[in-house]
Amino acid sequence: MKISQFLSLFFIAFTVFSFTACGSSRDDDNPQDTTPGKLQIKFENGFNNVGDIVLNQTVQTSANGQKHNFSALKYVISNIALIDENGNEFKYNENNPDKGAFIVDQADAVAGIVYLNLDGVPKNNYKKIRFGLGVSQKAYLLGQDGQAEFWTKAKQKGMSWSWAAGYVFVKLEGKYGTDSPSKEFMNHTGNMGNTAANNTPDLYREITLNLPTTARVTGQIRPSVHILADLNQFLSGDKALTLTTSNDMLMGSNQHLVDVTNNLTKMFKVDHVHND
Repeated sequence: MKISQFLSLFFIAFTVFSFTACGSSRDDDNPQDTTPGKLQIKFENGFNNVGDIVLNQTVQTSANGQKHNFSALKYVISNIALIDENGNEFKYNENNPDKGAFIVDQADAVAGIVYLNLDGVPKNNYKKIRFGLGVSQKAYLLGQDGQAEFWTKAKQKGMSWSWAAGYVFVKLEGKYGTDSPSKEFMNHTGNMGNTAANNTPDLYREITLNLPTTARVTGQIRPSVHILADLNQFLSGDKALTLTTSNDMLMGSNQHLVDVTNNLTKMFKVDHVHND
């Protein structure tokens, strides 16, 4: 075989191989492949966006000069929605607590992180995430039978009252003081059952966050969305709060806990996204 013929055959074979390899590396971008995927959300609780609060140890000084720490730090996340580049939404088990609600408990953190794992997420490029802090009235009013699994889990985690009162949305417990945390506090936010019938505030809130990097969900790629929760917002948010004997042992939805809730809705931000 002449050298020129050999080189020609070699070039053709190399071109075919390169095209095949390139095609296989782009399987994730195949528009015909609509296989759903998974997405992970990582919550990292901290103060001033410095993560990994250590229960009973990490101390923060509030805007009003009050020192506090946490012995319990828990909150309910529900009604997660992912919003794509065109504004279309994928709602993950909306108003279905058994499948779509989670409890973020700092006591469960692994290296400061609490992991939530979603499956059955449609293949798409997502630019925003929305979630509820607490449980919506629409979900609660489905009744106890409509959320038996999550209700049981909430009871086990200390995130519920009687059914008539409903869920604890956020549980913050610890100590506070001027020079050092020494006096105990307990702030548990949540709705008092049917808010319309009971004429009480609805403390369920929804938060929408932009993703700094597109989350590319495919059958092969499981993005991880890392959310920082700045618990300094508890007392040093839009409304600077001070713990006193009048509000340091409260449960429900009175005005102090409304203020706490409004502060805490501003504590979340997406730090980064990994497309693994």
